[in-house]
Amino acid sequence: MNKDRKLERGLGQRQIEMIAIGGCIGTGLFMGSGKTISLAGPGIILIYAITGLVLYFVMRAMGELLLHNLEYKSFVDFSEDILGPAAGFFVGWSYWFAWIVAAIAEIIAITGYIAFWWPNLPPWISALVLIALLLALNILSVKAFGELEFWMAIIKVVAIVGLIALGLYLAVTGFVSPSGIQARISNLWSYGGFFPNGISGLLLGLQTTIFAFAGMEVVGTMMAEAKDPEKMIPDAIRKIPWRIMIFYIGTVTVLMMVTPWNDIPADQSPFVGMFSLVGMIAAASIVNAVVISSATSSSNSGIYATSRMLYGLSKNHHAPAIFGKLSTYQIPTGGIFLGTGLILSASIVLTTTQSMMSAFELVGTISALIFIYIWSMILLAYLVYCKRLPQAHDESAFKMPLGKVMPYVAFAFFGIVIYALTLNDDTRIALFVLPVWFIGLWAMYRIKTRRSTKQKQLIADFEEKVAAQNAAAKKYLEKS
Repeated sequence: MNKDRKLERGLGQRQIEMIAIGGCIGTGLFMGSGKTISLAGPGIILIYAITGLVLYFVMRAMGELLLHNLEYKSFVDFSEDILGPAAGFFVGWSYWFAWIVAAIAEIIAITGYIAFWWPNLPPWISALVLIALLLALNILSVKAFGELEFWMAIIKVVAIVGLIALGLYLAVTGFVSPSGIQARISNLWSYGGFFPNGISGLLLGLQTTIFAFAGMEVVGTMMAEAKDPEKMIPDAIRKIPWRIMIFYIGTVTVLMMVTPWNDIPADQSPFVGMFSLVGMIAAASIVNAVVISSATSSSNSGIYATSRMLYGLSKNHHAPAIFGKLSTYQIPTGGIFLGTGLILSASIVLTTTQSMMSAFELVGTISALIFIYIWSMILLAYLVYCKRLPQAHDESAFKMPLGKVMPYVAFAFFGIVIYALTLNDDTRIALFVLPVWFIGLWAMYRIKTRRSTKQKQLIADFEEKVAAQNAAAKKYLEKS
């Protein structure tokens, strides 16, 4: 390893966009949408639209800040520069932790999907093989990694587009299911209205929606490896949120047009039901393969994000120096090995418990809460930047629209989401678990600060002693 190496600018436009889409579209859509539909009914369309719109403005705020200073490698850098060293420390380590937890949730889910084909295979073996694969993918050059992630993400995009096309075809042709239900647009409001479970249903639906959308901000970790960040980052930020909203909204809309919302099982993938309706005997296996690929792609993006985050933290002296070193392929392998090791150990422990799905929901909620914290810190940094550097904001080539209003709208929305998490016993636990992480971070920061202060004092004392000795020597020579 060479300390003078820098991250390779090997990511092209399509790779950046697909890595972000790959990180965002995972089990939250392919499996979690069934539960969200059962809670909110057709109102899920509104939930997805509002969530996507709010996160679009978060992304725009992040984009303006990143392009304000091209030396920023990620949103951790501008958080530290604008809000102070403590903010950079907390944001960086929290984002690292959020992706570790999210990847653990995905791995737990994947072991369940693999059991569909091999029910007698111990889950820990599935986790071990999968994480070994992810490790191999991530230690390649960033260009090779980006290309592999691009094709893994393409699989899920093709599956989603195929489902939307099939659903529209069934609705237009008036397909009648074996149970006698005709596919039509009016199914969206004919079974209790558009909001059959009222406001409470919408609030409960928010719980799974946030985890489903988490990951869009991974674009903010690619500044140092994009071939042309000034052009690629704005293009990606403009396109990705809208594409993800179309995928999510389009999918759930056609699902409920073909099958009434109250007939969609909460604990099964709605994708299986859709393809099974048209007589695809292999539908379950096909969807299972797509979901495994989707969750693997999401975990892959997570390992990428955590390793780059540790690299940035190390360069800012917030993490051990080993995480700031690069391999011969210009990859921060220290962060990759740490991330995959933690994900593997936690996944093996959780997949050997009797309550695997409860573990999945808990870690998913903890991850979602930390993502809310990250998004809030991005917006806070944006508000301080606008106040402190009004001229830079006015002259920005990628200015956030409605910048005076939308940060506060987003804060209000995040507050509603946190309130919604208190309504369910399983998600409420995460609200009590999360403070432990921030208390631990605060303790780490205090120790780091004291150690840094002590080191600076020792250096100052040493320099003062050397200066005194030099002065004494000079005085002695003058007398001589």
